Amino acid sequence: MTTLELKGLRKNFGKTEIIRGIDLAVAPGERVGVIGPNGAGKSTLFNLISGRLAPTSGEILLNGQRIDGLRPFEVNRMGLSRSFQITNIFPKLSVFENLRCSVLWSLGYKYTLLKFLSGLHDANERAEQLMQMIMLDRKRDVLAVNLTYAEQRALEIGITIAGGASVILLDEPTAGMSNSETARFINLIKDVTVGKTLLTVEHDMGVVFGLADKIAVVVYGEVLAFDTPDAVRANARVQEAYLGSPVADAQQGGH
Repeated sequence: MTTLELKGLRKNFGKTEIIRGIDLAVAPGERVGVIGPNGAGKSTLFNLISGRLAPTSGEILLNGQRIDGLRPFEVNRMGLSRSFQITNIFPKLSVFENLRCSVLWSLGYKYTLLKFLSGLHDANERAEQLMQMIMLDRKRDVLAVNLTYAEQRALEIGITIAGGASVILLDEPTAGMSNSETARFINLIKDVTVGKTLLTVEHDMGVVFGLADKIAVVVYGEVLAFDTPDAVRANARVQEAYLGSPVADAQQGGH
């Protein structure tokens, strides 16, 4: 069984081919790290999967149903949610309000104007649970704009999982964090994605090799390798593509 499957996926911008026939099958509950040099096509791949871009050709299947060409909100409602490289939150709302807004659709409230949010007990309870999961319950009424960078990233992950999606895409979730913040964030990601399928783009090889069950190495728009962390470490083609940079260093625990 596969939760997310890519078949012959291609994306051109004019005459420039960015994604060049990617095939990938991700099993339910699997954690996959997507790595590759700058310009390899990782962000484009995420944009295709999440509906921000339509593929030139090929198929994207989520739980056996095609989602290629759907709009982002349609993909989200089918059970896939993502975060972004640049933190994407509501800065003028509190932590609690950010999370409560994020759970409304999944609880069936949609675009109602006839209810006071304070009276939506299930939404309030779910928001409180999420705050505890992302360890921001002590910042409940703090405006998001006043959170630290790491706290804002944690809030975005809370927003990402709020709708109950079974497949989560995280785009460089630890970028810009200190080593101690990164270590805590790895544990947070593990905790909040239990039972979910996870794809994450990361440049920090310590994060990738510490978090992923499998690693997809994307080079020039193609999957060069898709295997366990140990197998990827030992892959001569991967080492050659990286010219002895972070992947090779990760064998010694470097970032």
